[in-house]
Amino acid sequence: MAQTNVNIRMDESTKKAFDAFCSEIGLSVSSVFNMFAKTVVREQRIPFEISTEVPNKKTITAIENVRKGIGLSKEFHSVSELMEDLNADD
Repeated sequence: MAQTNVNIRMDESTKKAFDAFCSEIGLSVSSVFNMFAKTVVREQRIPFEISTEVPNKKTITAIENVRKGIGLSKEFHSVSELMEDLNADD
């Protein structure tokens, strides 16, 4: 299959961080972009959620629940106390 070049513009700090990440996982930047493009083509969608909500609705709900004390576990004062509670028959 014939190869072609694609030029991508991004800020320098993002490029350096992305290069470092790719190196750490043992892939080239080119390989990662190819994986991304093939996934988009195969799935016909961006393979991650894109949202203008920061944080998203699920996170906002979780934050509100914590502030209201909803869904929190009880407090444990030792690991053995926690383990006793975990192993208790409810």
